[in-house]
Amino acid sequence: MRTLTELPLQTTSEQTRQPQPSEAQTSAFSGTPARHESAIKHVTGRAAYIDDLALPADALHLALGLSPVAHGRITRLDLAAVRAAPGVVDVITVADVPGHTDIGPVFPGDPIMADGEVLYAGQVIFAVAADSYRAARQAIKQAVIEIDEAPASLDPVAAAEAKDLVRPSHQQLSGDWQQALTDAVHIIEGEQFVGGQEHFYLEGQACVVHPTEDEGVMVHTSNQHPSETQKLVAEVLGIPLHAVTVETRRMGGGFGGKETQASPWACLAAIVARRTQRSCRIRLPRSEDMRVTGKRHPFHNRYQLGVDAKGVIQGGDITVIGDCGYSPDLSDAIVDRAMFHADNTYSLGAARVTGHRARTNTASNTAFRGFGGPQGMMVIEAAVEDIARQVGEDPLTIRKRNFYRQNRNVTHYAQTVDQIALLHELVENLETSSEYWQRRERIRQFNANNRTIRKGLALTPVKFGISFTAQHLNQAGALLHVYTDGSVMINHGGTEMGQGLHTKICQVVGRELGLDLEQVRITATRTDKVPNTSPTAASSGADLNGQAARDAALKLKQRLFDFAAEHYHLDREAMRMETGTLIAGFGESETRIAWGELIQTAYLSRISLSEKGFYATPLIHYDRATGSGRPFYYFAFGAAVAEVSVDTLSGEYQVDRVDILHDVGDSLNPAIDIGQVEGGFIQGMGWLTSEELKWNDNGQLISHGPATYKIPTYGDLPATFNVKLMEGHPNSMASIYRSKAVGEPPFMLGMSVWCALRDALASLSDYRQAVRLDTPATPERVMAAAAAAREAAGSGS
Repeated sequence: MRTLTELPLQTTSEQTRQPQPSEAQTSAFSGTPARHESAIKHVTGRAAYIDDLALPADALHLALGLSPVAHGRITRLDLAAVRAAPGVVDVITVADVPGHTDIGPVFPGDPIMADGEVLYAGQVIFAVAADSYRAARQAIKQAVIEIDEAPASLDPVAAAEAKDLVRPSHQQLSGDWQQALTDAVHIIEGEQFVGGQEHFYLEGQACVVHPTEDEGVMVHTSNQHPSETQKLVAEVLGIPLHAVTVETRRMGGGFGGKETQASPWACLAAIVARRTQRSCRIRLPRSEDMRVTGKRHPFHNRYQLGVDAKGVIQGGDITVIGDCGYSPDLSDAIVDRAMFHADNTYSLGAARVTGHRARTNTASNTAFRGFGGPQGMMVIEAAVEDIARQVGEDPLTIRKRNFYRQNRNVTHYAQTVDQIALLHELVENLETSSEYWQRRERIRQFNANNRTIRKGLALTPVKFGISFTAQHLNQAGALLHVYTDGSVMINHGGTEMGQGLHTKICQVVGRELGLDLEQVRITATRTDKVPNTSPTAASSGADLNGQAARDAALKLKQRLFDFAAEHYHLDREAMRMETGTLIAGFGESETRIAWGELIQTAYLSRISLSEKGFYATPLIHYDRATGSGRPFYYFAFGAAVAEVSVDTLSGEYQVDRVDILHDVGDSLNPAIDIGQVEGGFIQGMGWLTSEELKWNDNGQLISHGPATYKIPTYGDLPATFNVKLMEGHPNSMASIYRSKAVGEPPFMLGMSVWCALRDALASLSDYRQAVRLDTPATPERVMAAAAAAREAAGSGS
């Protein structure tokens, strides 16, 4: 995003009152602001990522031969010169795969390498293993590839109309939506394009594979779903899962881009490692990473809503079309989630929501923070602002009138929305603390006196469902060891990508066992320690793995209590663990046994000091046949107020101020949660303003590096940035210590910036007309929208 001027960052009292990571203590239990368990390693550069791992002297390096065209059939593939190139040890094509060649994570359709037909520009055709990375890269250039190019499908709307889909369309129905439109006082119609987003993780796709005894492999990977990678590597090699071990210590960012799309590189490296009996490393250069991997799905949305004279939605019809790329990947669930969130915080009444999964000849689009939810919410946020302009009310007034409320608290997919009072209170608190109405009046006066620079203001809410929509994924395991010196090791199925999951899990275990955080250590996520794990995604990492770790700690604690009651002749009912001590009884009869003594005595008495834990989320279900159920265990809420200044002649703008109040229930770690809210907002703002993906007419991605793809930087931070967690509202559901997930929900707070831009543009017609503004709202799009607004206002249409 470009800014009009350089602005200093101001930290407000609301923000400084929040616990900051620098204040965190290593003795912090769950619910207190402990710093990230790898924070010192991060800032000193000692944290090891995949490219930091030492390799054997004879290790190989892998490079990829990619398709230059988006669609066609390979008529000639001559790799003789590649095999003869200096340093080359092996070259593989799809014909060299010993097992499965389709590595689709849920549904088939993802060939590990092109098999005759190429389906997008950047698809892997062959791979080269050489003694050095440089030699492998140079050898790639010697390939002779001839492709009979075919027309590429690049228009998802046309694909949907032609029923060229990667998965069947789906509908959710509630009531007679057609009658609602017939009876409505006003009909609000619109279309919008919501752009995709590149993950742009700091650490690109990378893995190292070592051959092991017999037919096995050891895979070190930057990966959100080690168990899925284990399964796919085993299938590609044609070996059992127990012969494959996958380890992930940490990622340099993931955001969904390493949920399914980290697996192909592990599969390729594993094939080479088994063929050559040598370790193999693959790391994708940034431009190559961006061309071969999928993005956040671009969406084309349509809405037709019937409202009454006061702007209250009575019902209507919403259609979302997800651009899925060439294969299904996770698109079925992603478009489902867009449909689930097409209401955001508003009751749609009698509504039909339809989702299409369009096939195009681009890289297969995949998970990204929010998993389709943000694209779905954009529909209703655009519509609510259109309603406000139609009935002549402030958008916040219309939003509040349409919130879920008593007698209108059931979604279009038949789930009852709990904690609706929390939603109303949260928005009212933010409305007051941000001085929304006073600022609204000042902004109206400012705009009335300025022809070129216009200010905009918007308060947008968020309601985000927490759970995997695939029911079987809502489970987790953990493995807990206590050693004879009293130190504790916990392992679980979640992966750490900088979000602080490992820190929270250590805090959970410390809380249950009454130990300082420094006494609890976490290890890398490994498939041979905790099997059959779910991806770290859907904001569920702490919810699922925290409960599994707590289950293990509770079981072990009960075993120790039983032992202590018998061995020391203590009252079992009054036992508790506090500050590294087992305490039994009260007052003068209180007995204290140090943790280390207890553990040593238990070991000598042959008491097991290891335990496994498990958790499965209760209550959730969804029936696709009826389009109804309870897909989410609970909802997380939040709201943001954004103020912008727009140069309506050039389209340049700046974000002047942002106020956020976010619901995390009873926070597991306020310092980490504040960071997640801040980071999620900035990433969401970038998606909607500056991060523009561009393909040429031949389907080749041309925004494939930091020079052509603009993520937000420090200079794009709002000049005033107030962030606060909602307090006093524990989760109504039995989540881990009544906390709420915080990974994805804050991302959608960035919609406030887009709505504020629309508000500024609406001032050009004295707020009588809404202005279409597709995303990302680049200065070029804002300038065009401003010109359209002036023209419409001048014509009176």
